[in-house]
Amino acid sequence: MSLFDFDTLAATPLVKDPFDYIVVPDFIRPEAVEAINRDYPEIDSPRNMDPADLRYGPAFGELLSELNRPDFSAAIGDKFGVDLTAAPSTVTVRKFCEESDGHIHTDHWSKIITVLIYFNEDWPHEGGQLRMLRSDQDMEDYADQVEPLAGTLLAFRRSDRSYHGHKRFVGERRMLQMNWIRPNKMAQSFQRLARLSTHAAKRLTQIGR
Repeated sequence: MSLFDFDTLAATPLVKDPFDYIVVPDFIRPEAVEAINRDYPEIDSPRNMDPADLRYGPAFGELLSELNRPDFSAAIGDKFGVDLTAAPSTVTVRKFCEESDGHIHTDHWSKIITVLIYFNEDWPHEGGQLRMLRSDQDMEDYADQVEPLAGTLLAFRRSDRSYHGHKRFVGERRMLQMNWIRPNKMAQSFQRLARLSTHAAKRLTQIGR
């Protein structure tokens, strides 16, 4: 049996306000979440990490394998009405949130679809809940917010108005991010540079405090 609940994903309506997105609680079946958390990668800093650079157990490895299966990209593509067959994908994993996280932004133009999957077993905090925002000016002007609870999938189509962010939170916030990138070399190169520059800018901000 798949770790994923594809039936619930298929039945979840696409929300179009303020941009295209879906939220699927328990997309990862509850019985699989405990094992995935037990085998979660060893991460000790607030960074997005490439799974190739991490150590993790078999249940987390199975999750990565399922994410890279054609039926997952097909299900996400069908939901957004886009063919992802030729689009390369990237996966990063995170365990901790820092003070500089959560600022209002749209994702880099090289991205087509972003998927976020969360792994915290509870979330008693106001901060750290991702908000779908109506503008880049006001964190309180949001259409929806998502608790980063274990098994929840959030996916959205990147656009010039796909503003999102969250109120400040510092601590453990387990998350996997998967992106499909526009299938041309320029987009892929720019996306890599954007990730490097974002990380460098955050480090400089912290040094300057």
